[in-house]
Parts: sequence; structure tokens; C-alpha cells
Amino acid sequence: MSTSVSITELGDGVEEAVLATWLCAVGDSVAAGEPIAEVMTDKVNLEIGAPVAGVVTALHGEPEDTVRIGQVIAEIGDPA
Repeated sequence: MSTSVSITELGDGVEEAVLATWLCAVGDSVAAGEPIAEVMTDKVNLEIGAPVAGVVTALHGEPEDTVRIGQVIAEIGDPA
């Protein structure tokens, strides 16, 4: 089973952000809550955490890509 990681609310009126950097790679094991990406808005930089523990199976997007609220940026599969 795979869990999608999406961009959640970033603040009042914020509808998009820029993907600053990935903090993991495909194949990496991550713990629930562990930061996997960093995004930037006009006002703040935020880390996006893994919603579940598992193995990163896909990363959607490259640094400097614009991402919108609700957009899926990664997939995490069951732990190995």
C-alpha cells in the first residue's frame, strides 16, 4: 500500500509554494513526521513531513517547481 504526501495548508491566503529541496531520495526509509521536503512561500520556509513511516517510492517535482495546496509531491510505501 502506498500513501500520498501532499501539500497541506500553508497559511491564510497561501495557495502555492516553491519546492526548495528534497530532504530524502527514492528508496530512503522515513519515520512518520520526518521532514522529506522543504517549500518556500513569500513569507516563510516550511518542512513537509512524512505522514507515515515507510520507504519513499516516488518524488513528484524538482527543486524550483511551483506546487499548489493539495498537490501530491511524493509517495511512501510500506516499510521494507
